[in-house]
Amino acid sequence: MLFNSFAFLLVFFPASLTLHWLVERFQPQWRLPLLLILSLLFYGYWDWRFAPVLAASILVNWLVAQTFLHTRQGVLITLALIANLTVLGIFKYFNFFAGFAEAILGVTAPKWDIGLPLGISFFTFHHVMYLIDLKAGRAPRFSLVRYALYIAFFPQVLAGPLVRWSEIMHQFDERPYQRPDAAERFGRGLILLTFGLVKKVFVSDPLAEYVNPIFAQAGAGAAIPTLDAWQATLGFTFQIYFDFSGYTDMALGMALMLGIVLPQNFNKPYSATSLQDFWRRWHMTLSRFLRDYLYIPLGGSRKGLGVQIGALFATMTLGGLWHGAGITFIAWGVAHGLGLTAGVLWRRAGLRMPAAAGWVLTILFVMFSWVLFRAPSFDAALRIYEGLIGLTSIGETFKWRAIALAAAIACLGPTAWTAMQFVPPRRWIAVGLAVVLMAVLLQIGDAANYEFIYFQF
Repeated sequence: MLFNSFAFLLVFFPASLTLHWLVERFQPQWRLPLLLILSLLFYGYWDWRFAPVLAASILVNWLVAQTFLHTRQGVLITLALIANLTVLGIFKYFNFFAGFAEAILGVTAPKWDIGLPLGISFFTFHHVMYLIDLKAGRAPRFSLVRYALYIAFFPQVLAGPLVRWSEIMHQFDERPYQRPDAAERFGRGLILLTFGLVKKVFVSDPLAEYVNPIFAQAGAGAAIPTLDAWQATLGFTFQIYFDFSGYTDMALGMALMLGIVLPQNFNKPYSATSLQDFWRRWHMTLSRFLRDYLYIPLGGSRKGLGVQIGALFATMTLGGLWHGAGITFIAWGVAHGLGLTAGVLWRRAGLRMPAAAGWVLTILFVMFSWVLFRAPSFDAALRIYEGLIGLTSIGETFKWRAIALAAAIACLGPTAWTAMQFVPPRRWIAVGLAVVLMAVLLQIGDAANYEFIYFQF
């Protein structure tokens, strides 16, 4: 069920909150098992066939961890990491590599028409983080219930944020509704949930109407007029931000209402003045995962310029592949690898750039690279690029109002997390929040509900 659906907002989540409060109040020892059951029910609602995949993934990795702690055989962790990535590869990349083999090598390869379990990239990376830290001696032993909840916690299982075990495990020991600030935390969680719903329902989904038809035309081979190309590119730039940051706000808000603080994932990325700064602000938990578990182990910046550039390029290329089984996603990752490499060379040369110029170059680079991320093929991306640089007709209309509003909020306004912290506890604000929430529900009932973009990854 979607977070922006009646089934979730009016049935599953209120029922979950009620059960969680009752258990936490009268049988606190059952709090974690309840949250785990709710999480598995939530995941199984999407497609019950994939619930055993998640459950088996949790059980096998936990058993490997227990065995390692008894034997201290590091090869167990190595094999587990290989197995996790192999399962991810089979579900997500088998057909991609089969098609690649046919196109490049001329080899006829079988293809499997298997569905992609939602969130498999995210829960696989959670396993990877824990197992690597366990082998390094940084992570302790956890019970099966606690480990399972770390992997499957329903606010973040489908699209993150990527949470380190050290950020969440200690919170499982708390009595969240016994805290002196319990009511305030619950209220601020509700504010975050509402902000996220507003981002999704009133900003991201309307922008999809500006974007999807134009990319569909490009995919069908039509020439894209300049105004349409800019409308689609700008529209998607802000659609994906409000879609993904809206999901994150909802996840953080719901977790807070359940007594769990999750890490932030966005910090005004379109205000960045360099590409390095952008990746410190965009999908922050993925950025630090790639840094700590891929870039640094590959050598990082500690072993000379050549190694640093190679590690950076490999990290971003694999980051692009992680986002999707397609050449366009790899090209998007390669583009960001080249852009970050250019930034390294610029800084190594001791050159400086005014902040305003850095912002313009960064936002243009990010916007142009989003075309590769969104386009269904290279041909479609090329048609969008032709329109962007004026090689086609000028076009007739440019729907700018929603884009301008989204740009102003994204670039000039505070993050939802920051705004939530400064909202004072006033009755009129609570009434206004209720009105906004009702408006969201009315909009959900009156319009098509789009899935979150990052659910496909």
